[in-house]
Amino acid sequence: MVSRKYRRLWALIKKETLQVRRDPSCILTAFVLPMILLFIFGFGLSLDAKYVKLGFVSEEYSPVVGSLRRSFQVTEFIELIYYASRKEAEEALINGRIRGIVILQNGFTKRLHTSEFDTIQLITDGVETNTASILTNYVVGIITRWMMQQNQDYGMVSSTIPIEIKTRVLFNTELKSRNALIPGSVVMIMSIIGTLLTSLVVAREWERGTMEAMLAAPIGSSDMIFGKLIPYYFLGILSTGISILVSVFLFQVPFRGTVGALFLISTAFLLASLAMGFLISTVTRNQFLASMGAFMFAFLPNVMLSGAIFEIDAMPFWIRVLTYIFPSRYYVTSLRTIFMTGDIWELFIPNLVIMSFIAAILFIVVLILTPKRLR
Repeated sequence: MVSRKYRRLWALIKKETLQVRRDPSCILTAFVLPMILLFIFGFGLSLDAKYVKLGFVSEEYSPVVGSLRRSFQVTEFIELIYYASRKEAEEALINGRIRGIVILQNGFTKRLHTSEFDTIQLITDGVETNTASILTNYVVGIITRWMMQQNQDYGMVSSTIPIEIKTRVLFNTELKSRNALIPGSVVMIMSIIGTLLTSLVVAREWERGTMEAMLAAPIGSSDMIFGKLIPYYFLGILSTGISILVSVFLFQVPFRGTVGALFLISTAFLLASLAMGFLISTVTRNQFLASMGAFMFAFLPNVMLSGAIFEIDAMPFWIRVLTYIFPSRYYVTSLRTIFMTGDIWELFIPNLVIMSFIAAILFIVVLILTPKRLR
């Protein structure tokens, strides 16, 4: 009985694989369109950001330090977060909770009163290249204006400001925007493969009547879904692998993580995308409606609300809350970390769990909505 079930499943997988090979639109969507997107995002895009989270660490507490902290709160570009220690702030930077750190050494106020030379250190996260560049310019400008104001109001320093602002960029030291944008484009590639492609193919079967023939066959809904799932899963993984190779060898994007971590995270996101495509096609049963549904409910959110292009922290509150229901948000964060930083499992594990949970919920809904028999 079990062997017969597996034979039926294997026959469905072979049937779907042959259909993919015979359909030129599958090949174009899986391999040509991703390359076009990679070139567009690799060569033609530049971005802005607001409300960037900046950590602030000071080894002393004084009115002068408080005045400097308040100077960062007069601009809508920066959201200042206070940390008790440098180690705590650096952990927040590595985990992506902040984009930079301003560090004041102990004795800052004393040296300022005596016009001695001092150093303010700025550490920025180079994964978000455009944000890191703008953040550096803002911090330098804010500190420079603050020093000039201190000199004018209190005569605390000389006209030549005795402070050096030392900056250091982590992860993406060259601040190439391409290094941040190309991992985001891979997210859109996988959303196309997983959602648009599967939704159109399954909807086409409903239109042509072949889906009704499959429902009349002695197979269950789960067999039919998994028979269609497996070929498109491997198609998506292959397309992702090609995109990663192009990103690394053509665009010279650094890859500091491991293939194993990339495979696990990509699988979780791809399964969620495939499930969304099946759900759209099951509900619409029409290619035109399926393409519109994939565009509205999958592709657009992956572009607009994933953080791949637009900084999530700059969005209104209710939009930021909405982004948590889309798996692309977690995939963008994880993929950029793999490229720029390496394997940070404290970040990967929660993202894997959430994406897998979303995929499971979507597949359950598909199983519920897929008819068990012809009506």
